Amino acid sequence: MNIRLARVEDAHFFVEFNQAMAFETEGKQLDPNVVGPAVESVFTDTEKGFYVVAEDGGIVVGGLMITYEWSDWRNAWMWWIQSVYIRKEARGKRVYSHLYDFVKERARAAGVYGIRLYVEHDNTHAQRVYEAVGMEASHYVMYEEML
Repeated sequence: MNIRLARVEDAHFFVEFNQAMAFETEGKQLDPNVVGPAVESVFTDTEKGFYVVAEDGGIVVGGLMITYEWSDWRNAWMWWIQSVYIRKEARGKRVYSHLYDFVKERARAAGVYGIRLYVEHDNTHAQRVYEAVGMEASHYVMYEEML
């Protein structure tokens, strides 16, 4: 398993992954004319974050995105893991674990205070995977309003 920072030529994988994840988890069809430019913008504007890919035998089998949150309580950065997707044929092979280890190592080196993610309430399989790598359920409940 090779884990690396994604390159701009990997953008199409994240468009594919985002569409697949939205459909699998929420039954939503994402517009590729929206998702494509959004993914590409992460590669052209590093303030938005970065992508990480997992390759198995030279084939991209999964990935995730990191975005940033400044914590004025801690005077430090928090990293958010987003857009996690592992191809069906690669699930059960610890791909997320390898991705997470890579991210955690980079976060420690950058002086990041903590790593967060959100997960659907009903996605108990993903919750077990996150707990298996050492993450814990937060006491926060997430609220949102789409504008």
